[in-house]
Amino acid sequence: MTALHLSPSVPTVRLRTHVLRHFTPNWFATTMGTGILAVCFGQFPDLPTVHAAGEMLWLANIGLFATLTCIYAGKWLLYPDAALRAFDHPVVSMFFGCIPMGLATIVNGFLIFGPGLLGEASVSIAAELWWLDAALAVLAGLAIPLVMFTRQQHAIEHMSAVWLLPIVASEVAAASGGLLVPHLAEGAQLPVLFASFVLWSCSVPLALGILVILFLRLALHKLPHASMAATSFLALGPVGTGALGLALFSTNGGQALATGGLGTLAPAISGAALLGAVLLWGYGLWWLGLAVAITINHLRQGLPFNLGWWGYTFPIGVYAVATLRLAGIFPLPALTGFGEVLIAALAVIWVVVAIRTSCGAYNGSLFVDPSLES
Repeated sequence: MTALHLSPSVPTVRLRTHVLRHFTPNWFATTMGTGILAVCFGQFPDLPTVHAAGEMLWLANIGLFATLTCIYAGKWLLYPDAALRAFDHPVVSMFFGCIPMGLATIVNGFLIFGPGLLGEASVSIAAELWWLDAALAVLAGLAIPLVMFTRQQHAIEHMSAVWLLPIVASEVAAASGGLLVPHLAEGAQLPVLFASFVLWSCSVPLALGILVILFLRLALHKLPHASMAATSFLALGPVGTGALGLALFSTNGGQALATGGLGTLAPAISGAALLGAVLLWGYGLWWLGLAVAITINHLRQGLPFNLGWWGYTFPIGVYAVATLRLAGIFPLPALTGFGEVLIAALAVIWVVVAIRTSCGAYNGSLFVDPSLES
């Protein structure tokens, strides 16, 4: 891989050309990590300083998402051939799922922080963006597997948890839908809840199947290269998001079912969703322990920095939010404390990764599109 470093001898036009041609959807992982930290901070309305920090991060994330969208749109307009080549690459293409997942954190922010800034308009904005996010998530979940089956070359020894990214986008949208439901008018609640159930089912079962393949790949071919170390945490993402979605369905779905004439089914559906949330959360605890052990093992070899480091952020964040949601249902202080520890760890990781990403963006070293190397 080659990298472009800023220097007085590098013309500005050449730098801009390099950034546009080598921009990849991997960059939207930064909006996922930043957005989930904002959402985590938003879980503490009784701590004004923490809540305000979350609001600032959410506003900054909107600007970041808009900037990245403009840059990527510029690549498609000026270098469409280079943009299309991402679909042929077995790794770069997976990161298209980061776009709807990054947008989902913004939708959540409109529900957590928006009412204090925009009033009732925040719910309307969140609802419109949610339908867009759901459509993008479904598109990623169908289009990327299709090109995997028809245009790309894969082997189990080269497989990694990045396969999960386009699949998990739908369950992230489903969890956002569960958060959105109680904010909507009665007539609009049931369609969003039903769509969220469908989105969850389009994602979680398939993601769990991929995790089985991932376990087999690790057993047969051992750990991936240190440059892919952060992917070990990606396995935590679908499990934590799946648990969060079910917890939200359990607590927020009853009213929607009742207003839709399905009130008699609400207790059973709520109980089943809660049980599923606990089971998935427990499964996630195993993957979290394994990811930490794998990371410690890689630390002995050294961890080269790349955009993949953002893979440490979103999975930890969504698992932390799921933990706090369950702590709000089960009166277990240890559960609350564990969620808070995860958020504190996430904040430290985010600071480190954000600083190194900013440096890499400034000197141009992170603008490398592997699909263009050949």
